[in-house]
Amino acid sequence: MTTIAIGLLVPLLGTMLGAAFVFLMKDEMSPRLQKSLLGFASGVMVAASVWSLLIPAMEMEESKGAWSVLPAAVGFLAGIGFLLLLDELTPHLHIGTDTPEGPRSHLSRTAMLALAVTIHNLPEGMAVGVVFAGAEGGVGGLSLASALAVSIGIAIQNIPEGAIISMPMRAAGNSKWRSFIIGSLSGAVEPIGGLAVILLASLMMPALPYLLAFAAGAMFYVVVEELIPEASEGKHSNLSTIGFAIGFVLMMVLDVVMG
Repeated sequence: MTTIAIGLLVPLLGTMLGAAFVFLMKDEMSPRLQKSLLGFASGVMVAASVWSLLIPAMEMEESKGAWSVLPAAVGFLAGIGFLLLLDELTPHLHIGTDTPEGPRSHLSRTAMLALAVTIHNLPEGMAVGVVFAGAEGGVGGLSLASALAVSIGIAIQNIPEGAIISMPMRAAGNSKWRSFIIGSLSGAVEPIGGLAVILLASLMMPALPYLLAFAAGAMFYVVVEELIPEASEGKHSNLSTIGFAIGFVLMMVLDVVMG
């Protein structure tokens, strides 16, 4: 139980560490650095989705032969659809833009920024939670070590994400402490989402392959909808591609070595 608690909290600590960059950096984050970090985060999330979620989901159903891919396909599409629906129904504002998305509302700019970050981070918490649920349930191919690898990988990619959130907050005129707190709280939804998935999976263990793929679909949605487009904005650069490659390989190595 202690291992699970640590695994759920480690990604939040990564976000807090990244948000603390606001105390170390005087100026707004450079576009080149931001592109690199967004690419890195994308690579980690894609690798975690494939190696730690989609492949185990299919391995759990391998006795069904060609039909073993069905839960992974259905769960993946459901995860994409869920995030798409959440994106459409939630008023939110992405950092670096002035045009809110979702239904019209009278929420403050800070509240809509917080909602955008919540939508972004929820899939990561779900991914950590469902892998720990699989490890606890004795699912083949998933162990507490591999679950910790996912947690550590998400935490590593949360470091640049925390900085990407807190630095623009500071540049917008907020104090360093306020920027740090907002950046840190952006990761609070992850342990909450992870715990919710663990509790759900304990009641619906036969649905675990679907839940694994669901978390993968949700993470892919964030990568395709937000991270890659943001990394491609402005002057063309290969830095995001290099960052993606490094993030993907790092997460893949973590999963194989610790799994």
